[in-house]
Amino acid sequence: MIRDTSAQDQILKPSRKPGRRLALAGLALATLALAAYAGPKLMSQFSGASVALARLSLATVEIGPLTRDIAAEGRVVAANSPTLYAGSPGTVALSVQAGDQVKRGQVLLKIASPELTARLAQERANADALQSEWLRAQADSRQQRAQAQSQLETATISFKTAQNDLARQTQAFQAGATAAAQVDQARDTLAKAQVALKQAQELLGLKDDALKFELQAKRQAFERQALMVKDVERQLDELSLRSPVDGQVGQLFVTDRASVAKDAKLLSVVDLSALEVQIQVAESLARELQQNMAGEISGGADQKWQGLLSSVSPEVVNGEVAARLRFAGKQPEQLRQNQRLSVRMLLDHRDKVLTLSRGSFVEEGGGHFAYVLQGDQAEKRAIKLGVRSLAKVEVLEGLKAGEQVVISGADNFKDAPRVTISR
Repeated sequence: MIRDTSAQDQILKPSRKPGRRLALAGLALATLALAAYAGPKLMSQFSGASVALARLSLATVEIGPLTRDIAAEGRVVAANSPTLYAGSPGTVALSVQAGDQVKRGQVLLKIASPELTARLAQERANADALQSEWLRAQADSRQQRAQAQSQLETATISFKTAQNDLARQTQAFQAGATAAAQVDQARDTLAKAQVALKQAQELLGLKDDALKFELQAKRQAFERQALMVKDVERQLDELSLRSPVDGQVGQLFVTDRASVAKDAKLLSVVDLSALEVQIQVAESLARELQQNMAGEISGGADQKWQGLLSSVSPEVVNGEVAARLRFAGKQPEQLRQNQRLSVRMLLDHRDKVLTLSRGSFVEEGGGHFAYVLQGDQAEKRAIKLGVRSLAKVEVLEGLKAGEQVVISGADNFKDAPRVTISR
């Protein structure tokens, strides 16, 4: 038989000290409270979600005015800058140089075109020939009408003679001095004379109509050729290119004594009396631009002018739209084409709205959330933004006046719901 250790066991009596139990319970409660208070901080520190305040940009939510505007760099361009082209091929003879002041109607260059000169001489010769044919047709028509008129008069005389002869034969027959056959013969002669007279009258009318149509055709041919002569003369006159405006010669695209083809670009003229400022606007903002919208143009220190939006291009190039402003008052002096100026366009102005300085949180999160500073914690909160300007945004929901918001540097939070801020 194997012995166990039951003889060595000693039964202990339970302790009668309640204070010890209370102390242990209090210590447990204190430990739980400390863990509840410091747990989030410890967890954020151990998890790495702690960001230094110096790496962040903060802004305070305020109530105030909000002005929406567009700031852009512009350049001075001529509102009217026509470019001249060659109407016919030929050799260029320049009368001006780039930068010369010119007046409206002043000859800028001439193009010598032997082909067009020869064509003009040929068209004039054709016009002279057609004019001679027209004049000859007029003479022929008068001659032919005279012949037809003579035939008519002869037929008229023959008809009257036949009438008289019939009257004499009738009287002689009634007096018994002639036979009835003579009367019948005279009556037949009168009938033939009447037919000949009628034919002569109709022939004269037909001759007049035919001569009228023939003369009209000759005249129209001559007039058509005369128009062709005028057109060639116009083309020759256009080879002397004149300035369409008062201004300054811009750029020369050809050299003196150079041969050019038809429709070749020759030179440009800048109308310095009507200058505008052209800017490039983002496509998202261009749809808000309207005709005659007010703008401010500045050219440096103490140089500011009021402008009005004159035109907006319907074409988008590289995500931008070209727009032009004209000066609202008197055009400033000493402006040059392509000179750089600053432009500020006023889109909207609102008073007493909840605003926040614009930062990267608008683009990074799409403006749907922001981190609000609460003591040493930055809490992620859903927000709703309204209109936006270059410097501020309108807050519609999620924020209150006086709260501080992280507007830049929130990318360090790694989208955590709560982050500790170390100072």
